[in-house]
Amino acid sequence: MRIQRVSPLVVRRLAVYLRILQRMNPEPDRFISSHELGARAGVTAAQVRKDLAFFGQFGKQGVGYHVWDLRKELCRILKADREIPVGIVGIGELGAALARYNLRQEKVQKGYPFRVVALFDNDTRKIGTAVEGLIVRSTSDLSGVVDELGIKIFMITVPVGSAQEVTDLCVKAGIKAIVNFAPAKVVAPEDVYIHSSDVTLDLQWLAYYLHD
Repeated sequence: MRIQRVSPLVVRRLAVYLRILQRMNPEPDRFISSHELGARAGVTAAQVRKDLAFFGQFGKQGVGYHVWDLRKELCRILKADREIPVGIVGIGELGAALARYNLRQEKVQKGYPFRVVALFDNDTRKIGTAVEGLIVRSTSDLSGVVDELGIKIFMITVPVGSAQEVTDLCVKAGIKAIVNFAPAKVVAPEDVYIHSSDVTLDLQWLAYYLHD
């Protein structure tokens, strides 16, 4: 049965809760209260309880949440209990760094769900080269490779002028989840989820809080 639609902010907080639980010692009888989990996540205990209530009842009143059980349930909800094939388009400095990071995470973090399986670029000087042993393919091959490898998520790290074109290419190939690192707003159908990450905007936001 499909979980009811919830706010993306709730889903992001669930990911934070899961990371906290994954970093805790996996003691078999370890419990964590909503107050402790909220304090570690930077939210209130009431917010933790409200977020989790969207997906069922996981805790015991007066006791809290069993760490291992809640971690397992959040992995299921966030689909972190399975391997998720990922592709990257744009193998410049950022794209190559993201590829190396994720490919190494697969080796050092047990159960890391995001497996980078394909790299793409339209620069003939990069096509055929390798990053951590993974060969860079032509962007023109993207659609066929999506079908071949079952790619579910794409990370886009292309120049501003190419961002929408690459997004359209991913959408046409059936991709429903995209992380856009290009400093440009891209549009897609309502059933395609796009998360944009613009480092320059983040720095500008933080600069506001600096004291002169």
